[in-house]
Amino acid sequence: MKYCNLFIISLIIVSISILPAYSQKSDLKDILNESLNFSAKQYAMLGAEMLKRPDSLPRTISMAGKLIVVDSRWWTSGFFPGSLWYLYEFTKDPELKALAQAMTNRVEREKLTTNNHDVGFMINCSFGNGLRLTNQNSYYDVIITAAKSLSTRFNPKIGLIKSWNQFKSFKYPVIIDNMMNLELLMRAFKFTGDSMFYHIAVSHADNTIINHFRPDHSSFHVVCFDTLSGRPLAKLTAQGAADESAWARGQAWGLYGFTMMYRETKIDSYLNQARLIADFMINHPNMPEDKIPYWDFNAPDIPQAKRDASAGAIMASALLELQQYVDKKTGKKYLKIAGKQLKSLSSPAYRAQPGQNGNFILMHSVGSIPGKSEVDVPLTYADYYFIEALMRYRRILGR
Repeated sequence: MKYCNLFIISLIIVSISILPAYSQKSDLKDILNESLNFSAKQYAMLGAEMLKRPDSLPRTISMAGKLIVVDSRWWTSGFFPGSLWYLYEFTKDPELKALAQAMTNRVEREKLTTNNHDVGFMINCSFGNGLRLTNQNSYYDVIITAAKSLSTRFNPKIGLIKSWNQFKSFKYPVIIDNMMNLELLMRAFKFTGDSMFYHIAVSHADNTIINHFRPDHSSFHVVCFDTLSGRPLAKLTAQGAADESAWARGQAWGLYGFTMMYRETKIDSYLNQARLIADFMINHPNMPEDKIPYWDFNAPDIPQAKRDASAGAIMASALLELQQYVDKKTGKKYLKIAGKQLKSLSSPAYRAQPGQNGNFILMHSVGSIPGKSEVDVPLTYADYYFIEALMRYRRILGR
C-alpha cells in the first residue's frame, strides 16, 4: 500500500502542468493559475513525504532545510489538509482528493479538543473544506462535535471564548486570533439551528470590538480578563514587537474574522470594523510598496525588519471577500491591493523554486520573533491563505 501511494503521488506530480515563469508583465489571471499549478505540484511532493510518516502533518523547515512535522495536536494541523482540498478544487485531480481525505482524517481526533481555542483552525480548514467539496455526511458530525468542544471555552460573564489556559500570571487570556475560530461555530449553527453557537460567536465578536481595539483601529494581541468581574486586567502582546504595537498577523486575523462574521450575520458593526482594520493596514505609513507587511507595523528595525508573507496572504484573502460587501469605489481599492499582494507573493521574492523550501509554497513568514520561533521560514497557514486568496481572485475574474 505504501509503495502504491507513493506511485500515485508521483503520477500527480507528473500530471500537473506548470505554466511559464512569473513575469511582472504577466496577466493576473495567468499568474493566479500558474501559482495554483505550482502549488499543486509542491504539495503533491510534500504529500508524498507525509505518506511515509503516519499520523504526522507538516509544520515548517529548520534552518538547515529539514522538514519539521507535528501531530494533530499542534494548532496548525488543519492547514495542510485544507490546502489540499483547495488544490483538488482547482485541479479536479482525484488523487489530490484522496490525499486531502487522508490528511484530513489525521486531524479528526481534534473534534474533542477542549483545552485550547484552535479547534476552529484545526477542524474548519480541513473538514470544513472537505465538506464543502464532497458533502460527506460524516464530516457534518465532526464539525458539530468540534463546535461543541470549542463552546466549552466560553464564559458568559466575560462574553468571550478563552484562548490559552494561561498567559503570564493571567488566567483568562483572549487573543485576536480567536476571531478566526468563530466560523466553526457559525457553520454548526447553520447545520443544527442551535442558537447557542450563534450567540457565542456574536458575543465574542462584539466584546472583541470593545476590548481589543485602539482608537486608531489597530488591535492588541492579548487581552486578559478577571473571571469575577469580567473586566479586562491587562492588554499585552505575545508575538508582537511591544504591547502597544500593531503585530501584523494579528491585524490580518481581525480583518479576516470580522469580514467573515459580517458574511455570516449581516451585522453592520462587523462590516464597519472590517473596513476600519483594512484602512488602518492599507494606509499605514510602514506598509511596504509591495504590500507584504513587516512582521509588526511598529517593528523597531524597519525597513530592515522581517516581512511576514503569512500576514500578506491572510490580508489578501480577507480583502477579496470584503470587497464584495462595500461600495464600488472602495471595493476596487481593496481588489487592487489584494491583486498586488498576490503578484508579490507569486514572485521569486516570496514564492519558492520548484522542489525547494521543503516543498512548501511561500518563503519569508514569521511565527514569533519574541519567542525566537519560526523566523523567516515557510508556514502552512501562509500557504493555506495564499491558495485561498488565489482561488477567490480566480472566481472574481470568472476563472
